Amino acid sequence: MSAPTKKPTVTTKPTVTEREARQVAEAAREQDWRKPSFAKELFLGRFRLDLIHPHPTPPDEDAQRGEEFLAKLRDFCETKIDSARIERESQIPDEVIQGLKELGALGMKIDTKYGGLGLTQVYYNKALALAGSASPAIGALLSAHQSIGVPQPLKLFGTQEQKDTFLPRCARTDISAFLLTEPDVGSDPARLATTAVPDGDDYVLDGVKLWTTNGVVADLLVVMARVPKSEGHKGGITAFVVEAGSEGITVENRNAFMGLRGIENGVTRFHQVRVPAANRIGPEGAGLKIALTTLNTGRLSLPAMCAGAGKWCLKIAREWSAAREQWGKPIAHHDAVGSKISFIAATTFALEAVLDLSSQMADENRNDIRIEAALAKLYGSEMAWLMADELVQIRGGRGFETAASLAARGERAVPAEQILRDLRINRIFEGSTEIMHLLIAREAVDAHLSVAGDLIDPEKSLSDKAKAGAKAGGFYARWLPKLVAGPGQLPRAYADFHPAGHVDLSTHLRYVERSARKLARSTFYAMSRWQGRMETKQGFLGRIVDIGAELFAMSAACVRAEMLRNTEGYGREAYQLADAFCRQSRIRVDELFARLWTNTDDLDRKVVKGVMSGMYTWLESGIVDPSGEGPWIADATPGPARRENVHRPIR
Repeated sequence: MSAPTKKPTVTTKPTVTEREARQVAEAAREQDWRKPSFAKELFLGRFRLDLIHPHPTPPDEDAQRGEEFLAKLRDFCETKIDSARIERESQIPDEVIQGLKELGALGMKIDTKYGGLGLTQVYYNKALALAGSASPAIGALLSAHQSIGVPQPLKLFGTQEQKDTFLPRCARTDISAFLLTEPDVGSDPARLATTAVPDGDDYVLDGVKLWTTNGVVADLLVVMARVPKSEGHKGGITAFVVEAGSEGITVENRNAFMGLRGIENGVTRFHQVRVPAANRIGPEGAGLKIALTTLNTGRLSLPAMCAGAGKWCLKIAREWSAAREQWGKPIAHHDAVGSKISFIAATTFALEAVLDLSSQMADENRNDIRIEAALAKLYGSEMAWLMADELVQIRGGRGFETAASLAARGERAVPAEQILRDLRINRIFEGSTEIMHLLIAREAVDAHLSVAGDLIDPEKSLSDKAKAGAKAGGFYARWLPKLVAGPGQLPRAYADFHPAGHVDLSTHLRYVERSARKLARSTFYAMSRWQGRMETKQGFLGRIVDIGAELFAMSAACVRAEMLRNTEGYGREAYQLADAFCRQSRIRVDELFARLWTNTDDLDRKVVKGVMSGMYTWLESGIVDPSGEGPWIADATPGPARRENVHRPIR
């Protein structure tokens, strides 16, 4: 290793245009589709039920190993975790984290040959749902460590030496964190300012990272930094494994939030931090691709905890609505409350169906699940928030009251308001809903852009457009006629989903098939109408994605109900829940289709221009602003730390 010479700090932030930012994001995408994708086909108007039905199931050995661990984890959660204490002290007790280490919970997804438990994605998600129900902060700690921290990118892209060095530590003793976001960089990584300057056998890191979940207590970090292009160095955004205790690393702040009060999330500064080149994950410039690929399955951790939250909301809604009486009968028997309970029950069933189906497909590795995982994250985070909000409404004033206050006056300490606060971040974590809409929309229209992209690209030459036109003509001549009719118009299609003595789910699958073709036609019409401006129609794209999410959830719910009919003793009840969910979902889908073309998008843009130009400042009169002083975005200029290091490794 070279001598620790000082290197000049790079202080200039990258300045990029909108087009350059899109190019960076596009380059990080997986460009090819080597395996089939149910969701991708759905957006193309092709309802490939054969890709998800019969519902895949885990091998008996994997299921047995998973169930054995779940039993141990449940006992730990019931006897060792005090959720109220974590909420009160805004910290997970060290002894709880030590207990999780001894249990092997840090290595749930790590192969047994590295000291991990080697659980499947299905059982890893079941474990997260269980741990997250005991304390969402613990679910976040375990998820950040394994889903996006050191273990997952090393599993996919690490060298054998890196796996041998770091995975045994991650499996039992070391907590890891993932560092991408910066004070002025969120979902636009093209402007990443943290640098990694080559220096002999090392890289020298300088920069500031924000919202580093687990960063306050981490032993190992995955850091995304920009390597300057130079002789012998391709440069670009690159991933590194960094020892959290390295000289020059300072955790400058432990952040506090409205929810997840126990998470160890901070601000981390790097000043002249030397990282061995051997710790680089993959080649230079591959950092974003590594991050996005890691998230393909990593995103499933959030819907796992959302499904668990739905189960808890259902339990509390059921018990409370039976005990609370109004006007001579339990509130559950009043339609105003009953409809909310039905929504929670049906949606919880669907969320678990989406989660288990996506997870099992990830384990089998037969399908490309990048869209399915993204839809699961998007749909799970949005619907769980709605379920928690309905629970608070069902609980009334008690829903707004804290668990500690309820206990103090002699009632059951139900943390309904806490789960609402804790779940809110899931609509932002690991890709906000708005970013997920754009990400999924990009994948959904990939087939169109691959054949007609040059045709709508204003920078392409006339000859390129002519070639693209010929290519597109052939594709659409074959594709468009298939969108006219299909099995969804045949009364007896999918008849195996209408077994004797059960409600009829085949009608919902026919609806999904018809709607998939309608969705594809709508997308094609929009591309024809707006062409290169399609990417600016974010309202339209969001609704397209939301329709796809509902159709995916309906499909998963029906397939899961049929599986449970054949394997469990509550198949009839599963069919009823699937039927209720599909009927509720169809109402939302019909509304979304109507809003594709009847909406206020154009008017909204005009109002926004007025707001931002100051036309409506008179509307803000009559209030005071209690906000404190300070810049909107904190200074992240590289340099030595100016604050005390609050890094707190747990040993």
